[in-house]
Amino acid sequence: MLGRPKNRRRRIESRRFKLPAINWRYLGIGVGVLAATGCATLGVMWAFNQPIETVAVEGRFQRVAPMDVERVVKEQLHGVGLLSVDLTSVRASIHTLPWVDAVSVQRAWPRGLTVLVIEQTVAARWGERGLLNTRGELFAADERHVPPELAQLQGPDGKESLVAQRYLAAEGRLAQAGLRLTALRLDARGAWEFDLANGVTVRLGRRQVDERFEKFMNTALKLVSQRGEDIAYVDMRYTNGFAIGWRGGGTRGAGHEGGGHDA
Repeated sequence: MLGRPKNRRRRIESRRFKLPAINWRYLGIGVGVLAATGCATLGVMWAFNQPIETVAVEGRFQRVAPMDVERVVKEQLHGVGLLSVDLTSVRASIHTLPWVDAVSVQRAWPRGLTVLVIEQTVAARWGERGLLNTRGELFAADERHVPPELAQLQGPDGKESLVAQRYLAAEGRLAQAGLRLTALRLDARGAWEFDLANGVTVRLGRRQVDERFEKFMNTALKLVSQRGEDIAYVDMRYTNGFAIGWRGGGTRGAGHEGGGHDA
């Protein structure tokens, strides 16, 4: 006969970890070493963080005055040394100057800064007094002195880059053919046209603009080059050819078989 199981007490083990004794002598030495190292670091930083005495401005300057660059840089240097100067803020202050495109600022030991400034490269006018760079960015919206030889581009607000890209693509092709592009326009409906230095306007319309430009280069270019003084406009919006508007008021088609044009 089985009897009742005896109650067995489970033994719960408790482990105690003894922390190692602190050697206060060595701890004091370590703290002293750290303090000495910190003081030495601060001393080195103080030695290198000398007041900035010279600012060397480099670059090819046509529109930006080096003295203006020095002025805006020195405005950022009050109370700071060579190590503590904020180079990002210095670059940002130089970027506020007109015609500045890119800036590099570096420390020149022991007490100077070297500043390299790259000016904007203007590609064309935008409207009456705006200027576009080669990336199609409007970097000056109200320039007082606009170079008259620049082509004039026009278009809706926000389309500056699109118009500039088309201008740069067309300008090189036309220059190779001996013609100079003086204006390029994009209207609110999305239609394109451009003017040549000989007074001829070329209408490309809204659709198949690249194809129509190529058709102009391949079919109408020779006539425009030879008789540009007699031609008012060339309309490339026809499906099978183009139309010519003569300065005397007449219009004549070339290379198309009747029908109207496709805007």
